[in-house]
This record gives sequence, C-alpha cells and structure tokens, in this order.
Amino acid sequence: MAKTRTTFLCRECGNTQPKWMGKCPDCGAWDALERFSEAPALADAALPPGALDVGARTDGAPRRAVALADVKPLDVPRVPTGIPELDRVLGGGFVPGAVVLIGGDPGIGKSTLLLQSAARLADRGGRVLYASSEESAAQVKMRADRLDGAGGPVRGGNLLLLAEANVAVIAEETRRLKPQLLVVDSIQLAYRGDVDAVPGSVTQLRRTCLDLVALAKTSGIAVAIVGHVTKEGDLAGPKLLEHLVDVVLAFEGDRHHAYRVVRGMKNRFGSTAEVGLFEMTGAGLAEVEEATLAPDAVPAAPGTSTAAARRPGSVFAPVQCGTRVLLAEIQALTATGFLGAAKRRASGLDAARLAMLIAVLEKHGGLRLGDQDVYASALGGLRVTEPAVDLAVALAIAGAFHERGAGAATVALGELALSGDVRTVRQLDQRVQTAVRRGARLLLVPAAQVAVARAAAGGAEVVPVAHVRDAIDHLA
Repeated sequence: MAKTRTTFLCRECGNTQPKWMGKCPDCGAWDALERFSEAPALADAALPPGALDVGARTDGAPRRAVALADVKPLDVPRVPTGIPELDRVLGGGFVPGAVVLIGGDPGIGKSTLLLQSAARLADRGGRVLYASSEESAAQVKMRADRLDGAGGPVRGGNLLLLAEANVAVIAEETRRLKPQLLVVDSIQLAYRGDVDAVPGSVTQLRRTCLDLVALAKTSGIAVAIVGHVTKEGDLAGPKLLEHLVDVVLAFEGDRHHAYRVVRGMKNRFGSTAEVGLFEMTGAGLAEVEEATLAPDAVPAAPGTSTAAARRPGSVFAPVQCGTRVLLAEIQALTATGFLGAAKRRASGLDAARLAMLIAVLEKHGGLRLGDQDVYASALGGLRVTEPAVDLAVALAIAGAFHERGAGAATVALGELALSGDVRTVRQLDQRVQTAVRRGARLLLVPAAQVAVARAAAGGAEVVPVAHVRDAIDHLA
C-alpha cells in the first residue's frame, strides 16, 4: 500500500513545497506554509485488471487529439437565479457544471442571498438542494420563513434542505436528487471523514472543494459554495479555492450599513467588471437601483441656493461598472498636520494613486499639501479604481484645501498625467449621458473629447479641460 504523501502548501499563493520553511520561496509570504497530506494519485498505483482506464472515454472510444476548429461548442443554457443584480454579475445566471464561490465578512448576507436565489429558482420549478453545515434545519427554516413572510418568493417542494457537513453525504444526496443547483453553506465546516484533519484546515478545504468540483463536472449540476474571509479581507484559503472554482464573487460592504456590493473577482464564463447592488432590509436583500445608491449624491435641482449647491471637497464622477455607469460622489478633506509626517488616507479609492494625485497638485496645481493631512473617500459603497476619476479626486482635494466648491450639478471626468495634463477616458458618451440624466448641468471633460461630450450632453454645458489648473479655476 502506498504511503500518504505530506507536503507543505502556501495559503497565500497555493504552491506546494517539500518541507516547511518560514518564508514561501514563491510569493515571499512569511509563516504561510501549512501541512497538507494527500493520498497517492490513482496514476501512481498499479491498476488491477478490469479497473477504470483513464485513457478511455465513457462510450468506449479511445481518446484522440482533435483540431480545435472541429470541436463543437456546447449550447448549454444558463440557469438564471431570478435576481437580476446577481445574474448580471454571473453573466446571465449559473452555468450547469460550474462551481461558484461567494465570500464575504460574517453577517454580510451571503447565506441570505443564496437562500433567496434558491427560493426564486425553486419557485420557477427548478430543484435546489441547500446543504447547510453551519445551521440546523430549524434555523434555516426560520430564516426562510422570515424572507417569505414579507412577500418573498413562494417556496414549493423544489427547495430541499440538508443539514449535513459530511461532503460524502452531500454528494450522495445530490446524485440521488439531481438538482439544478447545489448550495453548500459553508465550505469551512464541510469535511471528509477519511481525512485526518479538522474542518477548515488546508487539507480539508482542498479535498472537499476538489470533491465538489468533481461532482459538478461529472453531473452537470451548478454548485454554489459559501466561503468566509480573513482579517485582511481575502477568502479563507484564497488561492486554494480560487484556482479550483470557475467563478469567485466577493460580497463587500459593512454589515452595520444597508448597502452591499457583489463584485466578480474571477469568472470563466463572463465579465469580471460587473457589480451587483443590494440593500439589506427586514425582508432580506433587496436590489438597489442606480439612482438610489447614494441618495445624498444626487445633484441639486435648478434653483437651489448657492450655499447649498456648492460644497467644498465634493465632486461627482461617472464611474464605469461593467455595462453601466454609476454616478459616484468623491469627497475629500484636508486638515493641518505635521510636515514630513502628513497622513494620506483613502476609502474606496486607490491609496497609491491618491498619493500620486497629491504630488501632481503640489507640482502643477499650486497647492502646498506637505503639511496637510488628506482624506479622500468614494461614497455609496463603491470601490473606484479606474483612472477616469482622477480629475474628480483632484478637484475634491483642491476644493477642500481652498474651501471652494465645484457645484452640486458639476461632474468631472478625466485621467491626470504626471505632467498635470487631462487625458481622455473610454466610453465618454455613455458617462456623459448618465450624468445628464442624473441632473448634471456642468461637465468638465478632457479637451480632446469635447466634441463627443457635447454631442451626448444635450442641453448641459460642457467645458473642455486640458490641464489640472484649468479645472481648479472652475472652483468658486
């Protein structure tokens, strides 16, 4: 009998090492190697006569390489969840045979979202198996009744519940029931009985996830797995699971606030640029319309007083999120600090890019921020990383420093170069149309794209901006 092989696996990058080391030689992470015991592969053992031949197909024909042009594409319809915001992030719904991993902080609503998706699918006649390893059947029933009691989807006999953590029992029930969707909540407490490791360890995580992936690929059943996150915000056992599954969704937001954002981190069947917007209510997660993402971020209506319309340190920017545009409010605050030890803090923005924009403002904008603590934030629960908001961030910082506002109906968009020049942005026409529809009256756009912006702006005023100094001059 072959011996069980023991290696050491890095929880940060997923690479294996033959022995334990304090520092992973591949990614450089310290104290990230954990013991991983793996049974010998089937190919390493001698196959007895009549055993499964891995080189033969199920129909008896031998495996042969074929030209890629001769491979017929699979026409497999997706399984929509019935929640448009989630379907948008998934690319249209669950793909049969795909494994979806959704992670987030405890209490943010991962189980609620998947339970609502399962109920919507079951309400349309699809069979769903919900395997809970964290809660008892009575606890899941109480949560489901709360969701249905406020007008949620009507559940029938198609939504089946299994309170079990043993992945072998889950797989057996799945093969027997043949559902369209299997939900495993959560992978951290699922285990294999033949693995000598506690649930949640690297060994159990890898083996249970591999079993669920094999189950999905062989049966054609879509599998949704719930995963927790670490203190740093990464999925627990991140690279171990991300490399194995087909889709990784990150559930972001603060559990003490209402808004939630579902973002695609990996998607083999769709785009990773889409986001889903939700709000936590007493009846579960409700979809959020674009216009209500940040109620305070709606531009002021015509006739509003100047004092109310102009808020120093606040500028709006159209942000591209997949196929749609969201109007985000960028706010900045400057406070007197200590020269040489000034703070730069960003919330929802790239901290490194914020430091670069501050340097551009000091060099080319005439601002002296060396002794100023600078804080910048993107409101509404958005995480903005695209360079198209550079001009809005710079204007917000300049407005906070000079105590001058750009106006509540002013929108700025453009990328800032290190020379202070305002560069072009992609899909300007769609951004301008969304901003005008949301009430924008003045748009600061790159000078090279002023013709495109005026064609899409309708009756709004479009001001070309070639340099960051030109934009600062519009502060009043």
